[in-house]
Amino acid sequence: MDKVILTGDRPTGKLHVGHYVGSLRRRVELQNSGDFKKIFIMIADAQALTDNADNPEKIRQNIIEVALDYLSCGLDPDKSNLLIQSQISELCELSFYYMNLVTVSRLQRNPTVKSEIQMRNFEASIPVGFFTYPISQAADITAFKATTVPVGEDQLPMIEQTREIVRKFNSIYGDALIEPDVLLPDNKACMRLPGTDGKAKMSKSLGNCIYLSDSPDDVKKKIMSMFTDPNHLQVSDPGKVEGNPVFIYLDAFCKDEHFERYCPDYACLDEMKEHYTRGGLGDVKVKKFLNNVIQEELEPIRNRRKEFEKDIPSVYDMLKKGTENAREVAAQTLSDVKSKMKINYFDDMELIAEQSKKYN
Repeated sequence: MDKVILTGDRPTGKLHVGHYVGSLRRRVELQNSGDFKKIFIMIADAQALTDNADNPEKIRQNIIEVALDYLSCGLDPDKSNLLIQSQISELCELSFYYMNLVTVSRLQRNPTVKSEIQMRNFEASIPVGFFTYPISQAADITAFKATTVPVGEDQLPMIEQTREIVRKFNSIYGDALIEPDVLLPDNKACMRLPGTDGKAKMSKSLGNCIYLSDSPDDVKKKIMSMFTDPNHLQVSDPGKVEGNPVFIYLDAFCKDEHFERYCPDYACLDEMKEHYTRGGLGDVKVKKFLNNVIQEELEPIRNRRKEFEKDIPSVYDMLKKGTENAREVAAQTLSDVKSKMKINYFDDMELIAEQSKKYN
């Protein structure tokens, strides 16, 4: 079986370093590995509208922001299909058919949906589209025959729901859909990068993000004001590394060679952690080191983005081409699904002949 990747992001704002270490950096590696026949990277604007229906302009404006972030990180439209979800109508039709395979109670038990509903304070006023987005996501994944879905650990319940839908469809109608596997970040610190304020998750809505397109000054300002160990008041005080956002970011970004360039007092991160734990290492020194590490990572991304920003029409052309390629695949999947469900009436010559014989 050919290996195919499907992944993507909601265009509700520019992408941040949590997206980068959690998925974008790995996507580029997978794209360049040569191990996958097709790669589909989706800008999930239809899904974003499920909780932004009253502000479509926000989604419209952020399509290009996400596309620029993709390209600046190294996603190559010659190797990966960059597509816009709403422009592929077959996804809506697949979602409609899958709705019959999922109960309301099953959606209510989905931990990711429950968490997202709570975060948005929807309570009893949950938009139906938002409530059913695990079904929409299943349509996205299966439409492109994805075998592999790179996600963060918070999305595991969503992928499991897709697998359930695939199994139920295939058991009722016959094999037509592919059950996808999950690909988690290989660095544990990358699975869920905390916000700069110490919150459990970096989130655009919470304003605790370092964006990929932030200027060097903005990045430095955000890092130097980051939450650390609240009990580490004096340089001489012992500090706590576990749960400390600054060290979590270092786990996600730094390499041993960074110490040689920016902090030669230590050979590796373990040495810095040990010093911080016993006391004698101040937060400012650690943050300055982190700033150097992240600035080094983001500089080429910022530079590439500036080049793509010079020709925005060509970026839309890339998205159009990727969307057209993706739609061809989705159309074939939908045809297969309708055939298995026996609702391809006009193409079913056997049915037409049978009915003709019945009445003549």
